[in-house]
Amino acid sequence: MRILKPWIILALVLPQHAAALDWSAYGGDGRGQRHAAAAQITPQNVGRLELAWTFRTGELGADFIRAHDALTFEATPLLIGDTLYVDTATGKVFGIDATTGKELWRFDAKVDPGRYYSEMASRGVSWWRDTLAAPAAPCAERIVFASIDARLHALDARTGKPCSGFGDHGEVALWKGVRLRSRADYEVTSPPAIAGDLAIVGSSLGDNRGTDLELGVVRAFDLRSGKEVWHWDPIPRTARMPVDAANPDFADVESQQARWTGAANAWAPFAVDAERGLVFVPTGSASPDFFGGERPGDDHWANSIVALRAATGEFVWGRQLVHHDLWDYDVASQPMLVDLERQGAKVAAVVQLTKTGQVFVFNRETGEPLFGIDERAVPQDAVAGETPWPTQPYSALPPLVPQTAITLDDAAGITPWDRDKCRAQIAALHSEGMFTPPSLKGTIQRPGYAGGSNWGGGAWDPQRQLLIANVMDLPMVVALIPRDQFETQRDSGQWDGWEFARQAGTPYGMRRRALLSPLGAPCTKPPWGKLVAVDLAHGRIAWDVPLGTSRDKAPWPFWNTLGAPNMGGPLVTAGGLVFIGAATDNFLRAFDVATGAELWKARIPAGAQATPMSYERGGRQFVVVAAGGHAKLDTTRGDYLLAYALPGKGG
Repeated sequence: MRILKPWIILALVLPQHAAALDWSAYGGDGRGQRHAAAAQITPQNVGRLELAWTFRTGELGADFIRAHDALTFEATPLLIGDTLYVDTATGKVFGIDATTGKELWRFDAKVDPGRYYSEMASRGVSWWRDTLAAPAAPCAERIVFASIDARLHALDARTGKPCSGFGDHGEVALWKGVRLRSRADYEVTSPPAIAGDLAIVGSSLGDNRGTDLELGVVRAFDLRSGKEVWHWDPIPRTARMPVDAANPDFADVESQQARWTGAANAWAPFAVDAERGLVFVPTGSASPDFFGGERPGDDHWANSIVALRAATGEFVWGRQLVHHDLWDYDVASQPMLVDLERQGAKVAAVVQLTKTGQVFVFNRETGEPLFGIDERAVPQDAVAGETPWPTQPYSALPPLVPQTAITLDDAAGITPWDRDKCRAQIAALHSEGMFTPPSLKGTIQRPGYAGGSNWGGGAWDPQRQLLIANVMDLPMVVALIPRDQFETQRDSGQWDGWEFARQAGTPYGMRRRALLSPLGAPCTKPPWGKLVAVDLAHGRIAWDVPLGTSRDKAPWPFWNTLGAPNMGGPLVTAGGLVFIGAATDNFLRAFDVATGAELWKARIPAGAQATPMSYERGGRQFVVVAAGGHAKLDTTRGDYLLAYALPGKGG
């Protein structure tokens, strides 16, 4: 690790300022609160919202061989000055007039459409101002983003042209130096975190291919030159490492784990505390997800939230939120930095939502929990060769989704016949509640490997001290397959709709899918998706309401209002509203942040599996969301960026 001189460190951690009402980073700013200061739209007038403009990217995945089952449009635009910046999973970036929706420029990263990418997602771009450059100089303001083929790009924010002095003619090859196994499986899907003059990036890896996957390193690059400044690996690479500030608790690490375990990669967005010079990194599971016999121990720092010195990569503190993950319970959402009111004082806190539906809150400086965490015994009846960790952490805050076992009484269906088929499935599967180990006959996961809470994360209402989050209660089924039976089972044609993975280097392959009835509905009672408000001042649920309907997924008369699966996130505005798409029906909705009452919804042309943002320009407040659908949720596809506002000048 490269260590810098103190005066350089100070320069690196100084914040880069945008205008107060800009949306200058994913999540609004580096803190990830998804809170907009705009207040023109209120509960009293939100019913008058209308479509102000539509922008079409033209990107529907033409020629991309994975577009049919992987393409999404998950991006949240940035607003700097009077320009919106947004990207697509196909490597296009657009500069758009924020008041009219008119295209100002576009850039094409020329991503190879012939690769079988494990994910086709990009959640947005980042912005950086070079304080050493004259304001009118080329690339004085830069749009920085990573394409799914693991290239880091720097563009002139005014023109969209590559910044020639950055890396190799405007790009850096992130796929180098990571023990590459597959170009199509090493990706970056979240925008870089900007800390001073550094862009800090993680990676998204194709899960479950095997044990010795790519390294899940987090790296920082100089935003002027593109040179790597530091890197941090959540998994140690030498056995019997000495304990030091950067690598605590690794003195007894197994030598085989140090040699070949991969992943533990940080694929979700990071958060930056510019004042304290910290970057908060959520990490995923070590490889592979569903069998850990080749990675004994608790697998620090996989499945953790970790605080690093932004300027140097030095480890400050970490908290593991799942030990020895066997469930694909990545820490999948951006940490949220908030000032929490506790016993009459404000505490600098970091809030972390999880796929398990738990909420963890820590002191930002020390990592001490602000709400208690208990280590509880969990089921241990695993397959041969597996040793589950005996306990798992449980937050004292109430869970956002059920974590109990699935029983025959939970069975549901569209018809009595459908329900009986679900009962038979449940009876044949293993279910002991959260953290039940995967089995040969099949284990029900609740929460499922998609969450709970996923990459959309939450939003923060600072006035009411409310955390707003959309969550899923969609149980999944995971089955391990003995190695000598894997190809026969995979190729038999008897498991239509299941995802198979080899998990090479272990005794077992794997198959998984949602727990569904023969008619394609979830086998458990709704709601399958909710919007939840957590009062962090008092440690309680303030309200929860169903989110979404089965419209656009089921024929009439089977539409309902009982809550649907969802992907994406919420936006909170200073006007007292929560805006969210996310659900599998084609609607954008507004809720009263104080009560959870649904106040408005608009029919939109495609699924909005993205997080909205909001701003005021030209006398109007706009709410903008990407509506392009989500292949894995099978929602309506499109290429739309939609902006809503009140009529006229906000009247």
